[in-house]
Amino acid sequence: MSMRFDPVAGGPVPMLSGNEILAQVPGLDQVAHVTPIDFARLPGPHMTPPRMLELARCVEQQLADASINGVVITHGTDTLEETAYLLDLVLTSEKPVVLVGSMRNSSELGWDGPANLRSAIRVAADSSVCGLGVLVAMNDQLISAKEATKTHSESVATFQGRDSGPLGIVDKDRIIVLHRPANRESIGATRLEERVLIIQLAAGDNGSLVRLALENDARALVIEGLGRGNVPITALTEVDRAIRSGIPVVITSRCPRGRILDTYAYPGAGKPLKQLGAILGGMLPSHKARIKLMLLLGNGAAIETIRSSFERR
Repeated sequence: MSMRFDPVAGGPVPMLSGNEILAQVPGLDQVAHVTPIDFARLPGPHMTPPRMLELARCVEQQLADASINGVVITHGTDTLEETAYLLDLVLTSEKPVVLVGSMRNSSELGWDGPANLRSAIRVAADSSVCGLGVLVAMNDQLISAKEATKTHSESVATFQGRDSGPLGIVDKDRIIVLHRPANRESIGATRLEERVLIIQLAAGDNGSLVRLALENDARALVIEGLGRGNVPITALTEVDRAIRSGIPVVITSRCPRGRILDTYAYPGAGKPLKQLGAILGGMLPSHKARIKLMLLLGNGAAIETIRSSFERR
């Protein structure tokens, strides 16, 4: 949202302040009274889980103010969905928290930032979205933080709901809520464990990265497998060793949609992996499973508590 072309750097970099961004959105005074806070001016890839947790504390303070109806966060799109999901797990307020970004920078023709921001502010000011959890508002769609997925590297319609579609839409002057999410989860974490790694497995993988992760003191692993989370037989020895080491090992899938389930019973499939002690990752993609693991471990959760958190949903 704050990107502008820098002739010295030779490309877009974060430049615009909160006030400068707001100045590009006409008619905001007819939507809500907005007070900007410059938390940071970073590109998406510079956002880290500790900084996300710091942002959560900042948002929590704002939401505690009775005069504030909601919070809008402008964010680089590369890690927007991870920040949104962490905030959704940590924050407990019923007030709207809305993340928004833009796929075109402010120096480009057709910059989508002002329209997206206006819609996001309209969403945060609307009482009908209270209790929906943290939202992503992009391209006039309301998407839950758990479901929000960046599906295209460039398209302005990149953010989509992974399995359930949008929770609602912004239609001119109206917010239309189509459905409400069930079973929102809360993890009241004040710290997180950063030594959680994602390892993607592919056909014929020998699991060497799993072994390397254990040798480098990983405290948990997210194994991104195939299909229902199945592991190539060539990597099974190392995955088995990781599970038996006693650290949480969460199984996810490289598929863009669907649930991890112990459907199959052959070596490396979900059923024997679960019998060995692996945790099935449910409907979370790998990067969100990692965020959740970081928070649970930061809270000191035992492995069975972690298993329950992932497998009950």
